[in-house]
Amino acid sequence: MKKIIHITLAAFALLLVTSGTVTAKESIASLRGTEDLEGKSLKVTKKKVISQEGGFERSYKQQPPMIPHKIDKYKINLKNNGCLKCHSKKNHKKEKAPMLGESHFLTRDGKKLEKVSSRRYFCNQCHAPQVDANPLVKNDFEGVK
Repeated sequence: MKKIIHITLAAFALLLVTSGTVTAKESIASLRGTEDLEGKSLKVTKKKVISQEGGFERSYKQQPPMIPHKIDKYKINLKNNGCLKCHSKKNHKKEKAPMLGESHFLTRDGKKLEKVSSRRYFCNQCHAPQVDANPLVKNDFEGVK
């Protein structure tokens, strides 16, 4: 009985090893193309950031606004936030920039703060600049008008 179990397990292991070899030789189509996952990736082409006066139209009601200008030289760390130079309560009128939303000055419990909440300090967690790029996959999404 033990011999039959050992032979069955050995046959099963052999089947697993050979089936893995067959699938490894097949090409896998992905967003990366047919490039080997272990190989070097193609050089990423830098895309042009779209600057748009007045910002971008939102696709749904609670969508964070997209950034309508370049931000690659902005620093956002624990001591400095380049976005606040224009979008803070203090500077937004002088800079003719939209002020941060009121939600950025609330604690988790809804208490109002004088400064930006630490939960909302790192702007590019929700807001992103837009680039002139073709979509990677077909997309039929239509936002709310």
